[in-house]
Amino acid sequence: MATKEKETERRRVTRENFAQTAFDSERMTALGPVRIARFQLDAPTDRLFRREHGYWLDMCLTPRPEGARGCYRERWGPHRFEPIGDIFLIPPGEGLHILSDKGGDQASIVCEIPAEAVDRWLEGGIEWTDRRLAAGLDIAQPHVRFCLRRLAEEMRHDAPGSEALRDHIVGQLAIEVARYCQAIADGPITGGLASWRLRRIDERLEEIGPVPSLEELAALCNISVRQLTRGFRASRGHSIGSHIAQTRVEMAKRMLGGEQSIKEISFALGFASPSSFSYAFRRATGASPRQFRQRSYRKGE
Repeated sequence: MATKEKETERRRVTRENFAQTAFDSERMTALGPVRIARFQLDAPTDRLFRREHGYWLDMCLTPRPEGARGCYRERWGPHRFEPIGDIFLIPPGEGLHILSDKGGDQASIVCEIPAEAVDRWLEGGIEWTDRRLAAGLDIAQPHVRFCLRRLAEEMRHDAPGSEALRDHIVGQLAIEVARYCQAIADGPITGGLASWRLRRIDERLEEIGPVPSLEELAALCNISVRQLTRGFRASRGHSIGSHIAQTRVEMAKRMLGGEQSIKEISFALGFASPSSFSYAFRRATGASPRQFRQRSYRKGE
């Protein structure tokens, strides 16, 4: 297919994949586009995502719709669906049928990485076996997660060097994806919590109100606190305490974009006072809640 025809096809597929989607941010990197996409899901998901010429890497920034699952119908038939985790990957030439039990709004950071940028790190290429396809629907690799979180931060704030840093992070993601895919052939990826436990933790942390204790989270997962803390670090590459703090900061950022007062937000997130909320938010972001809100309003003008 000619270069112009390939680009036309890529844009067509992108438009179909992003139906009913708004972009909070969109940037072009040296390897391909990166977007923070907000999906408006008025009903349960039932759609086909197809990648023709590159890899599609998606990490949700908010909980996925309940019961999110995917099926490679051309490989597995129409009835085998596997759960979709926080991070999933669609390889080139594959079509993923995605279903969910409920709708709702969801935000994700999405990277489109050219096939050659990943495949160059795979000696002798790669065969997309059933095992690899299934493992790509729930990537719990901490290095991939770290890169995507860092990339999301650079997408939200254009600071000096952001463009170069985005290029670097996407290049690193191409390597990490190749290593992950290769590791699936070498043996099972072990040492962390099951995907349903990670999902249950994230869903609980996204609830408005006081922060849950480690004991509550461990009980939700039917494991001990020690198993929770060790397994979480193995899965995500950082402590569950830092994850709880980061989740609250991300919730605060979203709420500061709305109409609630800072006092209302602080109590909704379980802080004892607005001053304790302001202290925690400034320590995490370098700006007070009021400063962050003012910057957000200026960007939206």
